[in-house]
Amino acid sequence: MRFGFLTVCAIALLAPMAASAQTIGDTTSGGAPFTISISPQYPAPGSQATLSFLSSTLNLANATVSVSVGGKQIYTGSARPVVIPLGKTGSVSSVDVDVSSAGGQYRQSVVIQPQDVSLITEPVASAPMLYPGKPLVPLNGDVRIVAVASLKDAGGKTLDPATLSYSWTVDGLHIADSSGIGKEAIMVASPLQYRERSISVVVESPAGNLTGGDTVSLTAADPSVRVYATDPLLGILYDHALTGTYAIAGTEAGLYAAPFSFPLTGGGPAVQWFLNGSPAQSGGTITLRPTGSGQGSASLTLTATSGTSAEATANLSLSFGTAQSTSFFGL
Repeated sequence: MRFGFLTVCAIALLAPMAASAQTIGDTTSGGAPFTISISPQYPAPGSQATLSFLSSTLNLANATVSVSVGGKQIYTGSARPVVIPLGKTGSVSSVDVDVSSAGGQYRQSVVIQPQDVSLITEPVASAPMLYPGKPLVPLNGDVRIVAVASLKDAGGKTLDPATLSYSWTVDGLHIADSSGIGKEAIMVASPLQYRERSISVVVESPAGNLTGGDTVSLTAADPSVRVYATDPLLGILYDHALTGTYAIAGTEAGLYAAPFSFPLTGGGPAVQWFLNGSPAQSGGTITLRPTGSGQGSASLTLTATSGTSAEATANLSLSFGTAQSTSFFGL
């Protein structure tokens, strides 16, 4: 039997192009010797807020607490945390807290006005064109964080986001250069591997009476590379990534490399193909053509790299049959 051989032919394929918020105003009646803690600090519209009570002078363990929202009592009992429901963006929840302790009566009131602030992460990383998702946070790369703020007053009027003040904090450190009026986005470096990075923003209205905020945590992920078959009519077949053994049924097969989550700070990832351990082709696409007669097999390795630290590899076992060809190389 004559053994089959596999040759590599490069072709140019065209890939398809592809919170929380609140304002609080405290009014203390009779010099109430207790404080109200609200969690989260910036509750989201339609969510819940938890009220906790603290005092250095009252024995809250023997006290009775009554909580009213909008004049309607929702809780009475021991001084434990109390959960209250919140309304839509900009709606006002007036909360009165009465504490009875050792014959004394104390009242404190707070106003909670939830605002809608959400942080959107935009990793500066590779992904195939028309990919419906987004890449993961890249190692040794960057991430753009965008604050989407919808602050409304009690009448339901939405404030222009360009007039709002954005205060950014990264890992507990205030970033003054990235904070200010209209600065709704910030660029941050990816965290170290196996570490987290916390980014938070506080958004405030020009008058300072409406405030919202949100926090997001980033974790960097290892990059990856996937191999997809290509079709002359359908293009890249993204519905199925190739793994294990791939059989070349016709006279040639086109493959496409899709690097995921590589940092783009220094440009796109470099792709190198290896056939039976030897360099065969660089670039995102490769065309394989069996030659001769008989059956054969080969190993295909794909390596994608970016910089000195981001690297991913994919391996395929190739099998091919009795395809005939009079050309060793060529399209």
